[in-house]
Amino acid sequence: MNSSPRSSLTGKVKRRPWWVKSLTGWSYVIYEMLFQRMQARHLKNPLPLPPLDDVTCIVTGSTSGIGLETARQLAFSGAHVVMAVRNQSAAFDLIKKWQTERHGTTLLSIEVMELNLLSLSSVVKFAKALNSRSKPLQVLINNAGMFSMGEPQKFSKDGYETHLQVNFLAPALLSILLLPSLVKGSPSRIINVNSIMHYMGFVDTDDMNFTLGKEKFNSTKAYSSSKLAQIMFYSVLQKRLPLEAGISLLCVSPGTVHTNVTRDLPKLVQGVYNLIPVFLFSAQEGSRSALYAATDPEIPEYCEELKADDWPTCAYISHYCRPTRAAKEAHNTRAANEVWEKTLDMIGLPLDAVEKLLQGEEAMCKYTDS
Repeated sequence: MNSSPRSSLTGKVKRRPWWVKSLTGWSYVIYEMLFQRMQARHLKNPLPLPPLDDVTCIVTGSTSGIGLETARQLAFSGAHVVMAVRNQSAAFDLIKKWQTERHGTTLLSIEVMELNLLSLSSVVKFAKALNSRSKPLQVLINNAGMFSMGEPQKFSKDGYETHLQVNFLAPALLSILLLPSLVKGSPSRIINVNSIMHYMGFVDTDDMNFTLGKEKFNSTKAYSSSKLAQIMFYSVLQKRLPLEAGISLLCVSPGTVHTNVTRDLPKLVQGVYNLIPVFLFSAQEGSRSALYAATDPEIPEYCEELKADDWPTCAYISHYCRPTRAAKEAHNTRAANEVWEKTLDMIGLPLDAVEKLLQGEEAMCKYTDS
């Protein structure tokens, strides 16, 4: 793998008006939708995976869509899959269905654990239970996400805007708290399912909740900004993890996938969806970039090269399973560090949480149930 040409921004970037970013962002979405099949024509569907015996993978949001396909294919390849979900009964029903598809062959190694990303205390509880096993974890796939298009602003019980918490804050907390298990499973990987829509995002660390009136809230702003924040946060985490920790960090784009949010898209995009559905990826096709990032043997070396070259962002893998560049805003290292510090404060962790956890110490989180 070859990294992209060097680019680094260290100062403040003047933000373009939202209508400009929105227009640019939707043009990226439409372009991706129209040409993604051509770009991914070299990929097989489903993506062939190597044997994954003795590999443990956590997949969040694995009862529907991309997460479902990701968990199923990992399990079918021999991995021990932890389905981290809110709806446990739906997960158990899927396991029965998948086992039936195997026609009585070797039992799938799948377990179900409750995880509600709208509750940071649920994230802490999940991580504590997983770490208490003192077993290696090789892959964490932060797949779960939400995009409530056209709906009014909502907040979690923790007080955070729901897109921000589900798409970014809760997975960030989960990733950091699971570092002890990921170190035990080294070489290990954290994969974040991102989106082309991060190109229209912006991050104001003074108003990530859209409550100060600096920017009028809409769900597209909230979703795209949460995805941009995700890249910026993991870009800093990549720099803070020593090479000897053996943890690779990646964000992946699944492509433009046919989901139940399409009915709420802007009229222009909705019209394109209705006219040319053949260009949209299925959930199985959309899972390929995450599966590639989770299993390709060259990924650790590629991530090490980026770190050695002091590349400003974490690895970003396209929907056609090739390294690509994240948006220009994600390359602003000063802004990324601001996002890092603000995020740790919001999820209730000390600034030295990563260092403490890597040294085998406890990093107290304010969302730990007493």
